Amino acid sequence: MSDSIIITRGLTKTFHVGEVDVHALRGVNLEVRRGEFLSVIGPSGSGKSTLFHILGGLAPPTSGEAIIDGVNIRALTENQRTELRQRKIGFVFQKYNLLPTLTAGDNIALAQALAHVNSRPADFDQILELLGVKRRLHHKPSALSGGEQQRVAIARALVNQPAILLADEPTGNLDTQNSNAVLDILRDLNKRTGQTILMITHNPEAAAFADRTVTMRDGVIID
Repeated sequence: MSDSIIITRGLTKTFHVGEVDVHALRGVNLEVRRGEFLSVIGPSGSGKSTLFHILGGLAPPTSGEAIIDGVNIRALTENQRTELRQRKIGFVFQKYNLLPTLTAGDNIALAQALAHVNSRPADFDQILELLGVKRRLHHKPSALSGGEQQRVAIARALVNQPAILLADEPTGNLDTQNSNAVLDILRDLNKRTGQTILMITHNPEAAAFADRTVTMRDGVIID
C-alpha cells in the first residue's frame, strides 16, 4: 500500500463561463502522506477550493489524475464519486451545515443513515469527549455556540471512519479563541488517531497548526 493517500498529477480544472474559459487549476502535483495533517493556503481565486472539491469527489477534474486512497477519481461516474465520498471522506466546512430542526446527536446519526452505516466506531465516545460535545448531543444547533457547532460538525464528519478529513476554512466563522480550540482539536485528532487531514485556509496562523503547508496561487502549487 502506498504511503501517499492523496496523489495528484498534472491536475487541471477549466470552467466555461459564457464564452470565456476560466482555468481554476493549471497542473497541480501534490502528494499527501497517510496520517499527515496538511494545510493548503492561498488567497481567494488561487484554486484551493476547486482542489478541495475535486479531492472530495464533488467535481471531476478536466484532465490529469487525482488518486484518493488508491482510487482514480477521474475514472469514476457521478454515482461512484458519491460512494467514494460516503466511504472514504469526511467534510468540515466554514458553515457548519447542521440541520436546525435536529439535535446535535441526530445530525451525526443522519450522516450514518445517508451512508447506510448502522454502528458507530468503538472509539467514537472518546472522539466526542475529545471534541467536548458528548454532553451536548441532545441540544439543537441554536443552543450551541459557534465553536460547539463546528465541533459537532467534526464529529459528524468522523462518525463513518473516513480515510481523509477535508476541512474547508473550518475556523472562518469563529472568533480567535474558538478558532484556536478547533485547530487544537484537529491537531490532537491527527496525533492521537492518525487521521489524515487536509485543511484549506487563507489564514497563515491557522495553517501553522498543520504538519506541513503548501501554498497555491493562480491554480498551481508554488512551494
